Amino acid sequence: MPFEGVSYLSVLTVNLAENSYDIVIERGTLASLGQRCHGIGLKGLAAVISNPTVKALYGRSVLESLESAGFSAVLLEIPDGEEYKNSATLNKLYDDLLAAGVDRGSFVVALGGGVVGDVAGYAAATWMRGIPFVQVPTTLLAQVDSSVGGKTGIDHPLGKNLIGAFYQPRLVLIDVNTLATLDRRQYCAGLAEVVKYGVAVDLPFFQFIEENASAIMSMNPELLIEIIHRCCQLKARVVELDEREAGLRAILNYGHTLGHAFEALSGYCGLVHGEAVAIGMVLAARVSAAEGMCSLDDVTRICALINRCGLPVEIPFYERQSLLNAVASDKKSKSGIITFICNKGIGMYTMSHHTPEELLKLSGLEA
Repeated sequence: MPFEGVSYLSVLTVNLAENSYDIVIERGTLASLGQRCHGIGLKGLAAVISNPTVKALYGRSVLESLESAGFSAVLLEIPDGEEYKNSATLNKLYDDLLAAGVDRGSFVVALGGGVVGDVAGYAAATWMRGIPFVQVPTTLLAQVDSSVGGKTGIDHPLGKNLIGAFYQPRLVLIDVNTLATLDRRQYCAGLAEVVKYGVAVDLPFFQFIEENASAIMSMNPELLIEIIHRCCQLKARVVELDEREAGLRAILNYGHTLGHAFEALSGYCGLVHGEAVAIGMVLAARVSAAEGMCSLDDVTRICALINRCGLPVEIPFYERQSLLNAVASDKKSKSGIITFICNKGIGMYTMSHHTPEELLKLSGLEA
């Protein structure tokens, strides 16, 4: 049975006053991109930004959709991988935008996963002080999380997402059919963000994932549509209440504080983002149990579901000072204190405040 509260509408709206936009979730909707861009009043040259893998799969069909709607379009490429989500890639992209003639009357289309969306979105936010952009996420992680909410940016060698801007897209177009070409590792990585929503804010959703884990791992298309809908609904509600992460929106960082530390320590290539978040959720559950926010049975249940989703639960070893430095660079650190998201049982959240040293002890990373 579908989890409680699921919507089968193909269009969700993120209500942010003048920054409001629709999230379209359908199978085969990629071909409608041009008409939808026309329908929301976009004009001028469309700069489609993608990576080599996604460009080869979907670049031509996206260009044809835009051109058939009357747009001029150009396809620009950035390298594939989190290790390229940096200032060098961004500066090269600025060069390409200039060479392509992208001006204030143009718009950007981010075609790809989370890295493409973050980099292309930040380029749009900063190019000529901001031009419109559209998110067309092609990975599960981007479809359920990073394409919604307007977080854009790049990594710094000392920390993830330290450079960026809140900049909302004009449209998010999710074609579930693109997941058919996603490799297994990246699919599982996306499931980490799915599990996050269940652990932190939605017990019925967590139970739904538990009950349907085998079918989810088999990429059952009907289940995928339900899952993407629910994640987008949950994120939209949180973003509507806290667009710029002044408080409530921090709950969506469950598993990310320590996960980002491990991702940075791996050089942004040893672990993909979802794998790092999975490890971060294991540690967040341990911290929650140590603080009396959840039971050890809850920790076991969370770890079991993470494992069933093909994600790591073993904690990599890194030298203590390196871990401390990585945790201390977290964006949510203020005056040496980190706002840490704990799970209250399963399906609820609470916030606690700790030094990096305290987090290492509570998580069991330090005896």
